[in-house]
Amino acid sequence: MSFALSSLYIGPMEQLTPPRVSTRATPDTIAAAELLDPARLEALMADFSARYPGGDRRALVSLWTKWHFATVAATTLAANLILERDLPLALDDLRLILAPEGHIAGLCLKDEGRPLAELDGTARFTTLIDEHLTPLIESLAAYSGASPKVFWSNAGNYFEYFVSVLPAHPMATEAMAEPAQRLMASRSLADGRRNPLYQPVRYVAANEASPKRVRRLCCIRYLIDELGYCENCPLECRGHRRRQAETT
Repeated sequence: MSFALSSLYIGPMEQLTPPRVSTRATPDTIAAAELLDPARLEALMADFSARYPGGDRRALVSLWTKWHFATVAATTLAANLILERDLPLALDDLRLILAPEGHIAGLCLKDEGRPLAELDGTARFTTLIDEHLTPLIESLAAYSGASPKVFWSNAGNYFEYFVSVLPAHPMATEAMAEPAQRLMASRSLADGRRNPLYQPVRYVAANEASPKRVRRLCCIRYLIDELGYCENCPLECRGHRRRQAETT
């Protein structure tokens, strides 16, 4: 890996594993395009769901995507916003590093991408949205039976989180996060299509000193008995506010 990409993994990213840059297929990687194959997804989910026997398939796949989207969002946004590079994230161009448990543990890039100089505004995220997230989410929804909105919400949750922490990166500039913030504030993409990453997270007033970060849509992990609601769940947040109202 060249210095440019590996140098990003400091500050808020220091606990994360940098992606590999290689054209070589290794035993611990799979082609990202394999995730479009229901049989391959079935095999991956068999390994991943072993720790949650009897868990709802929709919730298990949603939980599995959290590993994937967190990895993709961190690497993509750091390269895009700090280095001004568009990474080769198209499913046909990418390999995924697998953990023994069946979830995604990292990315294996064919190269370090292209400069973003010719792209402006939300168009700089076209590769991520159109060539990675859209086909993958369509495949996951068809396989699991969950709404595509669940998976877009998972992706948007991590997108928003890393946009919020990257300004603390030692290499960040003051206006660095602005393109990503504009994307999340826009109902439409550059070509007029609905923006699936529009306002994925809300900050609502709470009794605490700072607002509570709440996802716009539930990730449905509560359908897995061992897990219940996540800390940013809109369902749990609404229930908490309702219980407070009933006691006042």
